[in-house]
Amino acid sequence: MRRMRGVAVVAIALTSVVSLAACAKDSAGSGGGGSTTSQGAGGCKYTDPPKATAASTTTTSDKKVDASGLKVGLAYDIGGRGDASFNDAAAHGLDRAKAELGVKDVRETTATPNESDAAKEARLRQLAQDGYNPIVTVGYAYGLPLANVAKDFPGTRFAIVDSTVDNAPNVTPLTFTEEQGSFLVGVIAAYKSKACHVGFVGGVQVPLIQKFQAGFDLGAKTAAPGIKIEDQYITPAGDPGGYQDPPKGRLKAQGELSAGADVIYQAAGNSGKGIFQAVKEKGNAYAIGVDSDQYKQPTLADYRDVIISSMIKSVDLAVFDYLRAVAGGDLATLPKVFDLAVGGVGYATSGGRIDDIRDIVEAYKAEIISGGIKVPTTPAAG
Repeated sequence: MRRMRGVAVVAIALTSVVSLAACAKDSAGSGGGGSTTSQGAGGCKYTDPPKATAASTTTTSDKKVDASGLKVGLAYDIGGRGDASFNDAAAHGLDRAKAELGVKDVRETTATPNESDAAKEARLRQLAQDGYNPIVTVGYAYGLPLANVAKDFPGTRFAIVDSTVDNAPNVTPLTFTEEQGSFLVGVIAAYKSKACHVGFVGGVQVPLIQKFQAGFDLGAKTAAPGIKIEDQYITPAGDPGGYQDPPKGRLKAQGELSAGADVIYQAAGNSGKGIFQAVKEKGNAYAIGVDSDQYKQPTLADYRDVIISSMIKSVDLAVFDYLRAVAGGDLATLPKVFDLAVGGVGYATSGGRIDDIRDIVEAYKAEIISGGIKVPTTPAAG
């Protein structure tokens, strides 16, 4: 999604929202409606979208800086550059910094499957010893290794995506409100489901991925209170293999499709490819991607016909803004968290499959930004 600059006002006219909701109800595949008394083809009843609100959307400074003097180290999680998801988003942020900020000296490293904390620590320590500064780590798995390295290199700046490191003033957390973006794709799933039955597949059952589930489930239920939701994880906490196992992802998705779900949202890293495969094989079903606009990913081109949207998690934005802030000597310009209000999360519209309900989704987006909807970070019990 295109990043908005400066301060923009998000305002959705109530009349257009209600009118569009009525259109969505009658359009093929949307199953949507504008009130609790209207009913889609699958029997779902839909609540009215929020009334028009105005919400300020802000971004960090556009001040020009020269980052050509930086030596940037980037440590990817498993999958690395080319995963069509989380790591690729970080890579795009680095590539943008090269193009726009003049970054030249870069070293990229990638974690291996089942890599120990000691191995991660050794790679980070080597980057610091070789003079790379700043060093960006991608993923919560770097938390403990980074804590050890950061204290031994107090003059080196570090950043970590999706985690924090306590008592480490030289470490900047780059965190996101994944639950907010997931709420919006939950709304999309509800309106696009013909069966009033949707599903979520997470890679590993850890608090981070549960944020995706929590937002998705609430978004779907807010739009359609009677909707059925399937929630599955590929592996339990402690087994990171759930992010790198497309065959297992395919099996989980097949189970949800067999149970009746016809729209599946995945937050499973490289395993998402198997989930997309299952949806395409099923037919008459849709998928929602994650992190990047997966409709546009060349390695996922075979599944474009079933990917109706993606929950955008702008790791690229966070990495780029962090490098710009370091080069400009002002980390205070970074937001405390990358949320909807700063464009840190959002949803993709590529392919035009959700054009008929976009005003409805924007209405919910404005309501979240204004504080009218509070999205939890943990799934509801049961």
